[in-house]
Amino acid sequence: MTLAEALLLGVIQGLFMFIPVSSSSHLVLTQHWLSASGSPLPSPQSPEMILFNLVVHLGTMVSVVVVMHQPLGRLLRGTVRDLALLRRRGTLRHLIHLRLMVLGAVTTAVTGVLGLVIRAYGTGVFAAPWAVSALLLLTGAVLWWTDSVRSTWRSAAQVTVLAAVVIGFAQAAALLPGLSRSGLTIAAALAVGMHRRTAAQYSFFAAIPTIMAATGLKSLSLLGHSETLAVGWEAYVLALIVSAVVGAGALWLVLRMLYRGYFRVFAVYVILLAVVTLLVQPDAGETSGEDRVPAGQQQTAGGEAAPWCAPPVRVEG
Repeated sequence: MTLAEALLLGVIQGLFMFIPVSSSSHLVLTQHWLSASGSPLPSPQSPEMILFNLVVHLGTMVSVVVVMHQPLGRLLRGTVRDLALLRRRGTLRHLIHLRLMVLGAVTTAVTGVLGLVIRAYGTGVFAAPWAVSALLLLTGAVLWWTDSVRSTWRSAAQVTVLAAVVIGFAQAAALLPGLSRSGLTIAAALAVGMHRRTAAQYSFFAAIPTIMAATGLKSLSLLGHSETLAVGWEAYVLALIVSAVVGAGALWLVLRMLYRGYFRVFAVYVILLAVVTLLVQPDAGETSGEDRVPAGQQQTAGGEAAPWCAPPVRVEG
């Protein structure tokens, strides 16, 4: 992997990790373009690319902490205070921050359980280009709908277990290729009545444990690997910095557009991408059977799957 490739993949990871336009679609298109250009990139299942995935996802987690440090800090400090109060009260009633932590765990657990089922049975079925296009159109429709939501009444103190479960379902559904994790979770939060700011904060806070758990499980395959990595440390460092910086900018943009009701800009883009995905497909004859990866294995650490059997590069979120 060259520094230019690491830079490009870091930019795409940071940019499309948070913008609700299905990161996997853009990543696979980039992978196909790099492969068609003759780039000798490592296999997606190689230790080099697994580590690369972990590094760029760490970069995007830094983005969340940087952009949302104030609400995140309030949540953590409030949780510490609530834990002290819990010992005296014995109930979560009125302990807003601790309740949100528990509800976030519920969302993550629902995503994990359903995610295992979807990864085992669903991603291969929906990996055909026409299916990806259909799901991209669905993403566009969902994003268009979010701008029309006006009646929201649920603050952070009013988030319920049912709301946490619904958002967990939405986050798990984003494992299907063409569906956006951030788009679906924010829409689900709005659908259960959350205020826009609460919906955005809950969505991105819930992403932290979900992505960390997924990447952590993937990193287990690195245990026991003693051979020298083919990718130099400079590429990892560059990708980490770029994904963090670009991710921070992308997250800031998404939050501003959500608060102002401008998600239809992303909806139009996704609909156009759906048309391109259907009309401009990778030529099945360009890649040999040994180089192709089964659609069911094109799973991302951040929760989205590759829309078709892509060339051997994968840095997805």
